[in-house]
Amino acid sequence: MVEHPDDEAEAVTARLEADCCVAGGGPAGLMAGMLLARAGCRVIVLEKHKDFLRDFRGDTIHPSTLELMHELGWLEEFLALPHQKVAQLAMQFGETRYRMVDFSHLKVAAPYIAMMPQWDFLNFLDAKAAAYPGYQLLRSTKAVGLLQAGDGRITGVRAEGPEWAIEIEAALTIAADGRGSTLRDEADMQVTELGAPMDAQWFRLSKQAGDSEETFGRVERGQIMILLNRGDYWQCAYVIPKGMDSQVRAEGLAAFRKRIAALLPMEAARLDEISSLDDVKTLTVQVNRLERWWKPGFLCIGDAAHAMSPIGGVGVNLAVQDAVAAANILAAPLREGAVTDELLAAVEARRAPAAKRTQDMQLFVQNNLIEKALKGRGPLRAPWPIRLISAVPLLRRIPARLIGMGLQPEHIRDELRRVETMKGANGNG
Repeated sequence: MVEHPDDEAEAVTARLEADCCVAGGGPAGLMAGMLLARAGCRVIVLEKHKDFLRDFRGDTIHPSTLELMHELGWLEEFLALPHQKVAQLAMQFGETRYRMVDFSHLKVAAPYIAMMPQWDFLNFLDAKAAAYPGYQLLRSTKAVGLLQAGDGRITGVRAEGPEWAIEIEAALTIAADGRGSTLRDEADMQVTELGAPMDAQWFRLSKQAGDSEETFGRVERGQIMILLNRGDYWQCAYVIPKGMDSQVRAEGLAAFRKRIAALLPMEAARLDEISSLDDVKTLTVQVNRLERWWKPGFLCIGDAAHAMSPIGGVGVNLAVQDAVAAANILAAPLREGAVTDELLAAVEARRAPAAKRTQDMQLFVQNNLIEKALKGRGPLRAPWPIRLISAVPLLRRIPARLIGMGLQPEHIRDELRRVETMKGANGNG
């Protein structure tokens, strides 16, 4: 174990060994770390922050991820955490609202989206993982580089904290450190940029008596707003043309409030809760993917392998699916010291097609709905597929399946569900 130094004046250099080092304590990294440790591997997860408390991260836990909690026997405990259930989604064009998605017919244990702060999800995964003897999370520790053998194989990670440096020798390094992955860049992985016509400005408004309970989006000529029901507040996304953030901020707070007042199903006075534009956080939307996810001894998953558009809110759940596939394929070989290039390629072969097809659908929506709406082209009318889906309730099951479960839902293999040898370690294996 690495002990963070008590004396800040004393720098500490440590050398550690693990079967796997995971860079990034997000959904992909913690799910991969937990499952590999559950299978008996020695795993070190690096998280550059001291905690998980960051606003406006992906907070949508889709039915596919809830089903994984069910497979692990943790669903009831997980759903005891504060969350809001979203069983249906709607879109409003002008003054007309269209019912778009109905998750209630999915054949899963929890047929709805659970809106839950991501830090609660991550703390839950970390607490479960900590019960396995092979797991260690190093907080305030950032992966800054790779260790490499003479033949080019990646053999571990160099990491730094405020007053310490660490070299971690590992048979497998997993980059789950997000869209701006340091390790992906260090490994000189080739990224294909697919582009996005929009960015999103996130802010909160209080939820009050008489408000709708519905999570929905609203499209007006030149403007789009998304409202997510978070129980006692609304998590709001004002969608703007790509690169327009500086202009919106230059116009000032009063102009920002005026921009969005007509889009909200509530009194404009509630916008006074936005005390300054510092309360508005901008997400720069990226859509990209790696040409190849792996090199010898190294694997990218989640946003490090494929940054998703926020359309459908599927990014967190695809990242979790990547982690499950990686653990299913690699856990036993990793425990036995036999992870081969062919196995790393098998993870990519399993997950890359689903990520690509999902991005292709997102790009279609970006190009044929969002970009046109933001440019104010033509009459404000819902596209015919949206009108059809709203008119025929049975059709709402199609987007529910695509959004809720994804194109290649993963299931935890039986040996990772049972883990008989770990029951004595945590009492709930």
